[in-house]
Amino acid sequence: MRWDNLTANPADSDRPADHAGPRDRAAPAAPGDPGEGAGTGRPADAALFGADAVTTRTFDTPEFAGITFHEIRARSIINRVPGASRMPFEWTVNPYRGCTHACVYCFARKTHSYLDLDTGLGFDSQIVVKVNAPELLRRQLASRRWQGEHIAMGTNVDCYQRAEGRYRLMPGILSALRDYANPFSILTKGTLILRNLDLLVQAAEVTDVGVSVSVGFTDPELWRTVEPGAPAPERRLDVVRTLGEHGIGCGVLMAPVIPFLGDHPDQLRATVRAIAAAGATSVTPLTLHLRPGAREWFMAWLTHHHPHLVRRYERLYADGAYAPKWYQRRITRQVHDLAQEYGIGPTHRTSHRRIPPSPPAPASPEPVQLSLI
Repeated sequence: MRWDNLTANPADSDRPADHAGPRDRAAPAAPGDPGEGAGTGRPADAALFGADAVTTRTFDTPEFAGITFHEIRARSIINRVPGASRMPFEWTVNPYRGCTHACVYCFARKTHSYLDLDTGLGFDSQIVVKVNAPELLRRQLASRRWQGEHIAMGTNVDCYQRAEGRYRLMPGILSALRDYANPFSILTKGTLILRNLDLLVQAAEVTDVGVSVSVGFTDPELWRTVEPGAPAPERRLDVVRTLGEHGIGCGVLMAPVIPFLGDHPDQLRATVRAIAAAGATSVTPLTLHLRPGAREWFMAWLTHHHPHLVRRYERLYADGAYAPKWYQRRITRQVHDLAQEYGIGPTHRTSHRRIPPSPPAPASPEPVQLSLI
């Protein structure tokens, strides 16, 4: 295992995950985050940590059966996204690498190869934990070099994956961002975010906070096979509903829309209807893309579960990682039409909602008609 390979070099870095933003499927692939420590003044090839700083653990509990955690003390936690990536954000924080959601399509799988770790089952079960992430972030936010820019989380792997239930890194991270009134956004499939609801509300009182939940489909059979470690879609939509009830508007990335398995008009309608019923502020469809690392793993899964679709996928993705533009446009148009029908619409990822000050108490107890959006 080559822990020395986790460096600040662009070729050996954390990269935005499969559900990271609109450009994932609408624009050319980004070269990726240059890695922790970018912008800190350290040499570009400085290792994030030494091999002697790694502690490997397993836990004898059902929820962590077969999972190995590699605890490390990182040297930096704020990553700079290169301008060429065309991401709608410049800075990211990723407290974990590898993901127990085990989504077969996740292109962050490739990053495990930089550590000589397997990009298939190894990505699902060998989890790198930056145990000092909260204290490190607080120190970096306090630096005079830091200008208080927006920080995006969940752009590589989910910061609310199952490991967060054990390590609880996010409360310290959110507390630091709140205390420095630093704007941030979170993209997640995890219901563990509700454990930090109070911190999110507190942070939204002093800075811009954006939350998006990834729900590509509501088909339970599809979920069980392509996202076996992630919470069920209806539980994620409960997160959207709960956040909205507490004044935090939550958008939904309808990602990924999986060709021939989750793109039937009836499936799209059912998903958008459920998203609208949960009170989402927006819905943004993103079609599946298959980059090296994820492509091999997904195609192996497809061969096992849906062998009759292999040739269709080879044709659809013959030109690279992305589905053809005509297919992407068709899905986007269908979802946007449905969103309009159900009273929701797309917004830009760069727009983040902020909880407004509490209004004064009404002078009379007359009932007020609330709007759905």
